[in-house]
Amino acid sequence: YATLSKLAIHQRSHTGERPFSCPDCPKSFADPSVYRKHRRSHAGHRPHRCSSCPKAYVERKDLHNHQRSHTGERPYLCSECGKSFGRSHQRVHTGERPFLCPQCGRMFSDPSSYRRHQRAHQGVKPYGCADCGKAFRQPADLELHRRSHTGERPWRCGECGKAYKASWDLKRHRLSHSGERPWRCGECGKGFGERAALGKHWRTHSGERPYSCRRCGKGFGGASGLRKHERTH
Repeated sequence: YATLSKLAIHQRSHTGERPFSCPDCPKSFADPSVYRKHRRSHAGHRPHRCSSCPKAYVERKDLHNHQRSHTGERPYLCSECGKSFGRSHQRVHTGERPFLCPQCGRMFSDPSSYRRHQRAHQGVKPYGCADCGKAFRQPADLELHRRSHTGERPWRCGECGKAYKASWDLKRHRLSHSGERPWRCGECGKGFGERAALGKHWRTHSGERPYSCRRCGKGFGGASGLRKHERTH
């Protein structure tokens, strides 16, 4: 490393030391620059605002990544299927899931999904709603929740004018106009409008049951089946 401070930050990845603790939530950090960025998320200071929608970001690079959802820019070309995606797409083809949860053994293909999952174990919900007190793990979840108070629906369909609180709801709705089913099962050829629906369908072939009841250990292919079962206890 070029400086002793950079070396010290790196060494904390081995020791687990996180000397920078947030006074507003249970989070702590090894790197002071990451800590400062986190503090701004509590202060509500998001100077980098999207010109196409109401979203705003603490860091310019996060705004740049978000703007690709409007422009359609996908700079990474997949050598397997020719599609352009972010970096983690190729793991869809390889099946690689390098991020292992030490608590439950579940594995993830990208670090952001892994971090979200870790918060579920820790019960950390640092982002609280000023109107009702409900807390969330992600600032984006809080922003979406606030729209239930304001009634804001910034994502509007260009064909029928219907508006939605979240971008993924609009994407799902657009498929009802196009009839497109881009996610296809490699085993039986059945097509689906959403990747999550394909994942749920695939379990009918693989027999995988990743959702287990904490009381009796019974496994289920989907979260809804587990919730229905848990009510019997």
